[in-house]
Amino acid sequence: MTRRTRIAKSNGKSIGKMKIRLDPVLDIKAAAPLYALLSSRRGGDLAIDASAVERIGGQCLQVLLAARARWEADQRRFLIEGFSPDVIATLRLMGIEPAAFDHRRETDA
Repeated sequence: MTRRTRIAKSNGKSIGKMKIRLDPVLDIKAAAPLYALLSSRRGGDLAIDASAVERIGGQCLQVLLAARARWEADQRRFLIEGFSPDVIATLRLMGIEPAAFDHRRETDA
């Protein structure tokens, strides 16, 4: 993550329970820093607050989908919540249902 492109703020430090907040613009410049941020959080359950996201591009969408698949393979909880109606419309335009970003371990059910 570069200093100029800030993707998310982390308010959780422990590996067991982490929560990050995404920044409003997730464009192509944000994809590599987002990947680095998510990679650094691998190994624990992750909750992502997307309530501030105003725009999301295809590259960041790919990063988020790949991260969800990694968390699922690791059998960890991965949840993105709070998408605005505009972002939900963008996701659906790309063929993605917002529920695709909600992976819970079987023990969470």
